[in-house]
Amino acid sequence: MKVVILAGGFGTRISEESANIPKPMIKIGDKPLLLHIMKLYSHYGFNEFMILGGYKSYVIKEFFANYFLHQSDVTFNLIDNSIEILNKYVEPWKVTVLDTGLNTMTGGRIKRAEQYLKDASFMLTYGDGLSNIDIGKLLSFHRSHGKTLTVTAVQPEGRFGALEIFENDKVDHFMEKPSGDGAWINGGYFVCEPGIFDYINEGDDTIWERKPLESIAKDGGLFAYKHFGFWKPMDMLRDKIQLEEAWNKGDAKWKVW
Repeated sequence: MKVVILAGGFGTRISEESANIPKPMIKIGDKPLLLHIMKLYSHYGFNEFMILGGYKSYVIKEFFANYFLHQSDVTFNLIDNSIEILNKYVEPWKVTVLDTGLNTMTGGRIKRAEQYLKDASFMLTYGDGLSNIDIGKLLSFHRSHGKTLTVTAVQPEGRFGALEIFENDKVDHFMEKPSGDGAWINGGYFVCEPGIFDYINEGDDTIWERKPLESIAKDGGLFAYKHFGFWKPMDMLRDKIQLEEAWNKGDAKWKVW
């Protein structure tokens, strides 16, 4: 099953770090945020990734183009201009990077990947949210209800968009960024069926978190997997500083690998 990661936004709220690189490429410790997310999925056996780039997507492409070389011990023979790989430490990943447009909205980016995803279920998440979610349990939950879409619901500080969830975990209503604290909110880490593409019909201007999610919920196809563990987005500079401090202290709760 492929893992799709949204990584094309401008990251304007953390412009101190994202002026020259996409937000998912900002480092926590010695690794870009994007790699932290990928390592979580890989820990649970998901090793095929599709990165939906936009803003400075060439940075992501160049990173993976050089990743094998950077992670290996290498002998450079300058006499005949040959390279010998002595040892390699890279992950067993297959990574596709799609340039989905500079100003494309989240739903539009997903729609642009339809030709590669339309025949099978796939994972989907944002390139700026870290979690210790059990991906295996998430997938089992998704398969148990057999509907179009599962969203991971979390309860952070209350700055994001709320989900109204019945006792059977069926999502009855989706509302983007309500006021107040304590609500279950959209934490990303979706599991999708190809049917989601039928709900993305406003082209590049489609915002995934609005009409598509609202319509899927209205049609009874959106269910929530409640995650009670760690979840934190890197939305602003203060979030980056907090995540960096946790990493340096050995208290990175999202590091399950």
